[in-house]
Amino acid sequence: MQIQVNTDKSIDHTAALDEHVAEVVKAAIGRFGEQIGRVEVHLSDNVAQKSADGDNRCMMEARVNGYQPVVVTDHAESLHQAINRAADKLKRALDSALGKLHDKQKAVPVADLVEPSAE
Repeated sequence: MQIQVNTDKSIDHTAALDEHVAEVVKAAIGRFGEQIGRVEVHLSDNVAQKSADGDNRCMMEARVNGYQPVVVTDHAESLHQAINRAADKLKRALDSALGKLHDKQKAVPVADLVEPSAE
């Protein structure tokens, strides 16, 4: 699983920030590693746009192999809070999305459940 971190010009993009994001993402969704090709993380500080939830924004997009991307966003007072909360949201979204896909793959067609009539 590749993790790509993007920041806007208001955030100092450092190697330490990349490592922190990678650790948080891997801790949250590492178990989905083989199903996810890439996670794109977009960090921004919306100083111009005051949000009730905070100025710092973290958007995470998981590229699930063979399926539509799963995207979550969080706003928080601190960048680390936004990263942690977005990772938690991503984990729940992937649990839901991949769980539904797994259930569909295990589903047995109704025709197979009906016993043949004894004629």
